[in-house]
Amino acid sequence: MRALQPLLHDVVICVAAPAFAASPRDGQLRGLRAEGFYGHDRRLLHTACLLVDGREPEPIGVQPLGPGQVRFTSVHRYPHDRTNDPTVIIERVRTAGAGESLLLRNVGTVARRLHVELALATDLADIADVKRGLTGTTVRSTAVLDPPGLDWRSRAGRAHVRVTESGPAPEVTDGPEGGTLTWPRVLLRPGESRQIRLTVSGGTVPDPPGHPRAPASPPPWSEPVVHGDRRLSALVRRGLADLRALRLADPEGTARDGVEDQFIAAGCPWYLTLFGRDSIWSARMLLPLGTDLARGTLWALARRQGSAHDVFREEAPGRILHELRPAEADHGNGLRLPSHYYGSVDATPLFVTLLVEAWHWGLPDADVDALLPYAERGMQWVEETTNRDEDGLLRYYPRPGGLRHQSWKDSEDAVRDAAGRRIEPPLALCEVQGYAYQAAVGLAGLMASHGRQQEAQRLTSWAQALRKRFADTFWLPSPDGPASRYVAIAVGRGLEPVSGPASNMGQLLSTGILDESGCRDVAAWLAAPELNSGWGLRSRSALLRGFNPLSYHGGSVWTHDTAIAVQGLCAAGCAAEASALAEGLLEAAAHFDYRMPELYGGDSRGEGSPAPLAYPAACRPQGWSAASGVAVLSALLGLAPDVSRRVLHIRPTPFGPLRVEGLRLAGREFSVGVGVAGSDAPVVVRGLPPDWTVDSTGA
Repeated sequence: MRALQPLLHDVVICVAAPAFAASPRDGQLRGLRAEGFYGHDRRLLHTACLLVDGREPEPIGVQPLGPGQVRFTSVHRYPHDRTNDPTVIIERVRTAGAGESLLLRNVGTVARRLHVELALATDLADIADVKRGLTGTTVRSTAVLDPPGLDWRSRAGRAHVRVTESGPAPEVTDGPEGGTLTWPRVLLRPGESRQIRLTVSGGTVPDPPGHPRAPASPPPWSEPVVHGDRRLSALVRRGLADLRALRLADPEGTARDGVEDQFIAAGCPWYLTLFGRDSIWSARMLLPLGTDLARGTLWALARRQGSAHDVFREEAPGRILHELRPAEADHGNGLRLPSHYYGSVDATPLFVTLLVEAWHWGLPDADVDALLPYAERGMQWVEETTNRDEDGLLRYYPRPGGLRHQSWKDSEDAVRDAAGRRIEPPLALCEVQGYAYQAAVGLAGLMASHGRQQEAQRLTSWAQALRKRFADTFWLPSPDGPASRYVAIAVGRGLEPVSGPASNMGQLLSTGILDESGCRDVAAWLAAPELNSGWGLRSRSALLRGFNPLSYHGGSVWTHDTAIAVQGLCAAGCAAEASALAEGLLEAAAHFDYRMPELYGGDSRGEGSPAPLAYPAACRPQGWSAASGVAVLSALLGLAPDVSRRVLHIRPTPFGPLRVEGLRLAGREFSVGVGVAGSDAPVVVRGLPPDWTVDSTGA
């Protein structure tokens, strides 16, 4: 029988990348499912089970203390007491990347002598095996006496647990099934407490060279203050807190003036590492808060840009990395990926666009000039890949044993037609053509600013040719739909469009590949109930055969996908449609306590409908979901800088008054107010760099 991926809906996760801890709500780690302490994709501890007087404490509450720490509270009661009140309280604070502390408090009126026992064990499993639902063989533990604790070691990993508090040392017992720390006589008089601190450390054997590590410097973005919609303010605030915990630093990128190159890991628990596409989107979404995150992301990927042809890694010169892991891993169902894997069709054009947009937001000229050759090599890979295709489209050609679908919808059944049939690659996805067009046009503008007019003109001509091929190929008629046509999710062999409306077309709106009429048609579809669930944008139309509100890509709502659609709708001037999607996303956020999951159910929202449910195995926190609040905020403000003219264009979408402090342009913080009461102007901007002006005509 095939093992099933562990569900995460009731798992408490605290994260401080590259470490995290996943716990059930009572705090007891029993070696089940995804439970445990982790570091660098290795499970360091899967069992940490506490017994007091031979019994498990009774859980009464769990409280997150921030993205990286959580407190579990339980009680220990005595059947022969004459009161029902608990008299021994146990607080267990678990910290990602560090360990945990246990505080035993006697709040009763009589002294207690406790027998405290902590059973510890691990399988040192790779995160890929945990994700597949596999539990490895328990690794033999070895007792250590100074300081007291336990060690585990296998060919793949190692782990250490140490008792670090002062006081009587525990008795340490080791063995093939794990080990035990025992405090046989803990005396607590009334009002007294005893604290036990444990450190948990370890990792992969051997240490992966050049692998990302925890950052040593503060987050590379400003901290905005949002006044107006309280939901939007909470979404931005909670998202940035989670992004702080998801930061990683490139150890190969700290030489330039000691500045770390930081980026955002894709998500916890499954993707706590550098992912080209995901890390790029997170950096793009945070550009209104500064360009330092974009710079770090670009450099981390530039250093690992493809330089040779390698079939197993799917590497090619100029291609941008898809995924970085400490070691090669078996992901099941024939999917085996190397530590450096390049199997994505979209990361490369997105890399180019990130550089262009960071340039417009004020990335220093020295970084722009140094990164430009990497962007040119990336664009060359895009062009060469389209030349490989007789239709001139950007397709993906996966190798056997690699990812079958290589854009953001990358599950096995990610691309299906209106009848629910799976469509196999090679495929040209609609949004990928938009990415390629946007990258070419943006890079042409950057080259023109460097006086390279001939190369800029060649890229512009190439982009216009792709735009025409797209217009001739991707539209499908729909006489009974909200608009008379829609964009096919993909084009298969022989230029056959894949039927059935899907959310992918929403990501085209901000790329420029659609004309004004095309934007209006796409907007109509995104606003229609079959795609707009009321909580956000469904990944697949609810009217299609095979729609499943809890399918990974076949009907669920993705936070980032909805935010990108809002960005595009705002840019296209489709205010009503943008406001409707944004409103749904914010209503959903309130039900998730503003920590947006990777994806959630695509059931319809109506009066009295139940709250949306997270996809059971969704990452939370997740990078581009956490960054989506800033993306929506920037979209509703209508921020669009043009560095070549030193003009900040502002076209706000009517959504109610907003005032935002702590935005950043060209290294300087500024504020924007739109529709603020008591102001004669529709837009008020303060603090722009001295050589910049504001264009809010039409606001």
